[in-house]
Amino acid sequence: AESVLKETPNMNKLLQPAIAVAIAASCVSVSAFHPSTRLSKTFGTTTTTTTALNLTPKSKQAQTFFPFENTPSSSFQEPSSSTTSLQAQSPNEEAEDGSGGVRQLLGLKGASAETNIWKIRLQLTKPVTWVPLVWGVMCGAAASGNYHWIWNPFDPNDRDVMLGLTDASKGLVAMILSGPFLTGFCQTINDWYDRDIDAINEPYRPIPSGAISSGEVIFQIWFLLIGGLGISYGLDVWSGHEFPIVFALSVFGSFISYIYSAPPLKLKQNGWAGNFALGCSYISLPWWCGQAVFGELDRPVYFILPILYSIAGLGIAIVNDFKSIEGDRELGLESLPVAFGIDTAKYICAGSVTITQLGVALYLYSIGEPTYAAIILGLLLPQIYFQATLLLPDPVANDVKYQASSQPFFVFGILATALCVGHHDWPV
Repeated sequence: AESVLKETPNMNKLLQPAIAVAIAASCVSVSAFHPSTRLSKTFGTTTTTTTALNLTPKSKQAQTFFPFENTPSSSFQEPSSSTTSLQAQSPNEEAEDGSGGVRQLLGLKGASAETNIWKIRLQLTKPVTWVPLVWGVMCGAAASGNYHWIWNPFDPNDRDVMLGLTDASKGLVAMILSGPFLTGFCQTINDWYDRDIDAINEPYRPIPSGAISSGEVIFQIWFLLIGGLGISYGLDVWSGHEFPIVFALSVFGSFISYIYSAPPLKLKQNGWAGNFALGCSYISLPWWCGQAVFGELDRPVYFILPILYSIAGLGIAIVNDFKSIEGDRELGLESLPVAFGIDTAKYICAGSVTITQLGVALYLYSIGEPTYAAIILGLLLPQIYFQATLLLPDPVANDVKYQASSQPFFVFGILATALCVGHHDWPV
């Protein structure tokens, strides 16, 4: 990767306009993001790595990324696969059920080794994490009350095939925006800034293992970001928005993705801020995107309900921190299991998931929707059961099983809430 960058000194110049556009759109002051360095324990050695807003280690740049000032920093050595395999603390074991290839494409643990660069690029975007965002867009469309089926078997007035095809196409584009592009951007940039901690927790990941070069990762980050922002603006034009609300949501979400992973803010270092940012990114933002494409965000309830579910999402995000507690503690990341201990964190997790859904059910009942309130409560009961039998007894050993058992009821509760909002007769 270093030789390629040296041979293409104009590479950073080509990226300058894209970077300038992204910075201007997010309205972020550059002066707040000065380069800084930190010690990182990688593969048994201590190296100093650059933690600035620009993504490429300074020693690998032919010139600085505009508009950030140039500051000297030590070199970053790309880890080799042989080094990783010899010194990995948590070697990857390919799944014995023959699913290693599928796991690799989805970005799951137990993946088989891969050398195809396109499969590695897909792995970096973790397609398995696209599903909640796609579901969120569907919920937003339902909450708008203005999504038209191609041929609705339940409503004879909703059988305009061309209108249904148009709405289906808009929904598909919104899902591509939220899933492959912006979630892919989020996951790739997170892996880039997590290469130190991944060297401890998951050293077989593409970046710490050396399966993909730094230059290839940088290109993928910018391609997904700029492509996603372009798609979002196209959706605004398609939907006839006077104010580009989908573009604004995409810029905001991309900025949150960045400060979640990157210093100096690095929200993930704080368990509360980091997990709530995750909850908003996976629930509120795709909901608002889907609702903005098909309707309007013109009532406080359209913001309050997704934010409540995002608080529940905070609890769900805590589950993912239990397995990383060793690496988080070693690198000084204040995840909630590190800050409060596993026993306290598991009750914070269960409480945030349960109490917020109780609040949603009470609100739906208060606006005269007892049927939907009962549905939310009915979907909450199995979640409480799985908390009592899986999460609370051993959150480390049962994290995956608990998520797989409990989350389907949670996400169907979000959809039920969205359908209620979309069909409720709001006062004019």
